[in-house]
Amino acid sequence: MSLRLGKIRMKAPRGEHYDVAIIGGGPAGLSAAIYAGRFLLKTIVLAEEVGGQLNLTDWIDDYPGFRRVRASQLVRNFKMHAEMFNAEIVEMVRVERFYRTESGEYRILGTRGLDIYAKTIIMAVGSKRRKLGVPGEREFANKGVSYCSVCDAPLFDGKDAVAVVGGGDAAFEGAILLSGYVKKVYLIHRRDQFRAKPFFVEEAKSRPNIEFVLNSVVDEIKGDTSVRSVVVRNKITGEKREIPVDGIFIEIGFEPPKEWFQSLGLETDATGYIKVDEWMRTNLPGVFAAGDCTTMWLGFRQVITAAAMGAVAAYSAYDYLAEKGLYKPYKPDGK
Repeated sequence: MSLRLGKIRMKAPRGEHYDVAIIGGGPAGLSAAIYAGRFLLKTIVLAEEVGGQLNLTDWIDDYPGFRRVRASQLVRNFKMHAEMFNAEIVEMVRVERFYRTESGEYRILGTRGLDIYAKTIIMAVGSKRRKLGVPGEREFANKGVSYCSVCDAPLFDGKDAVAVVGGGDAAFEGAILLSGYVKKVYLIHRRDQFRAKPFFVEEAKSRPNIEFVLNSVVDEIKGDTSVRSVVVRNKITGEKREIPVDGIFIEIGFEPPKEWFQSLGLETDATGYIKVDEWMRTNLPGVFAAGDCTTMWLGFRQVITAAAMGAVAAYSAYDYLAEKGLYKPYKPDGK
């Protein structure tokens, strides 16, 4: 699902100066834009695609104030809210690099001729979920293929069976949660050893409706209007088995752009996430980070946590500018 909301500038801005440039257009980035606008900062959002990870799901039922809302509608609400506070949103642009100039501003360069300056930067680029890369995965995205058990488990309430792929904490936590919603959970893992915490492993083994399918990989996802089965191959025997399921949850981790972060001078942890403190500050002066690209709350990735981090990052950018004597309220109408 690709969102194309509002007008897309034919050319990215050149030579313009901003109080804060937000790189990324998911919940963290748009939340940061809302708060930056409320602090009267001249704000720009630079996004390859507005929506971020929300573009990989259909319905949201765990965001306060919305009992159930389409992800695309929630993104539109975020975007319109940010624009209401005068945030400029530029889509279909990719930031390639930035560096600090002698004046203390950051020069930001990217595709479509992007060349601007900002006193502060908020990194909110998210982190791409790893995919299986098998037939049917793309075709049934949002039609039974999910990448977040914690997010989507309630949507499968009362279903006969689902599959969970993975051997880490997220896979086990998802399988345990799903076992309370569906009649049968198949936990598929390519090995017979797990990375998950022993507590999760023992808890999953104690659930009578969780079946382990080990030393196995998914070869294909089948269905009609939605997922109906998965074809699993045993890596040792080569035997294939088609398992009827109503959905498949792919929990095999994330891939943050570690090399890019490090090329910008950002400090990361061993797996590539940007190191931040509780105020979303990075190791670079005036550069903050929020959402799934950070080390904050690594085990719990949700829309609400991303939005919270975006709000904190915007406040920290405002506070940084105020402390440096660089804050001047931005009013587009000049009043």
